[in-house]
Amino acid sequence: MTHDSQRGGWTRRAWMAAGGAMLAGAASSRAEAPPVNVRKGNIRHSVSRWCYNKIPMEEFCAACRRLGIESVELLGPSDFPVLQRHGLVCAMVNSHSLTKGLNHVENHAECLAKLREAIEAASAAGFPNVICFSGNRDGIDDEQGLTNCVTALQQVAGLAEQKKVTICMELLNSKRNHKDYQCDRTWWGVEVCKRVGSPNVKLLYDIYHMQIMEGDVIATIRENIQYIGHVHTGGVPGRNEIDETQELNYPAIMRALVQAGYKGFVGQEFIPKRNPLESLAQAIDICDV
Repeated sequence: MTHDSQRGGWTRRAWMAAGGAMLAGAASSRAEAPPVNVRKGNIRHSVSRWCYNKIPMEEFCAACRRLGIESVELLGPSDFPVLQRHGLVCAMVNSHSLTKGLNHVENHAECLAKLREAIEAASAAGFPNVICFSGNRDGIDDEQGLTNCVTALQQVAGLAEQKKVTICMELLNSKRNHKDYQCDRTWWGVEVCKRVGSPNVKLLYDIYHMQIMEGDVIATIRENIQYIGHVHTGGVPGRNEIDETQELNYPAIMRALVQAGYKGFVGQEFIPKRNPLESLAQAIDICDV
């Protein structure tokens, strides 16, 4: 599957089929032994599953547990029982299409239905966030796209508040990876959040994507921390390991998050070029400030 398809498109049948097993196993599955690698506790560590799809799910969850990772994300309910068997959560639950998103009113019915299902599933499992996307511009200007996103999100914000789930719109770059994507600058995403006016509608601030579009990462985080509900990583250039091969200073960025009072998850979302679990372990060490 491509990166985009990994993030979207759960059918109602898939959501419902997983529900019974998920709820039945929730209480007992979380009573797992503590992770082998106990972390400092300043950063809550997560990882995007799509970057490690070649590793079987059970094996990957066991490895994450050993590394002190709390969450495997961008999943749907069919994967929840596996997570819970390993004492993990899904810090960001999938919902609707990345390219056909909330900025076009003709997409609202389908996107909102999937968001409602995702919110219900996340809440039932005790998971914190559900992802959403602006979608591609497809000829629509920034103001109209913004207005349409606000109109849509105001229809599900109340449910998110009731269920104690945060809807996070992801910031993505439109320069290299997601041509024509509309929520490609922090100010635009922040304006969506301000107009919706709900504490349960925030942004997924992707450091990799925003470094490409704007740079100025630490100052942007500090200025907009109240609107950031989740964070993703990735090496620039190339979206590979977040080590000395790339241009970002991740320990400094993590310290800035901690100093700003950020309490959400940091999800590793890079494509490893080396041994994947060794690269993941290195990334968690780098970010565990």
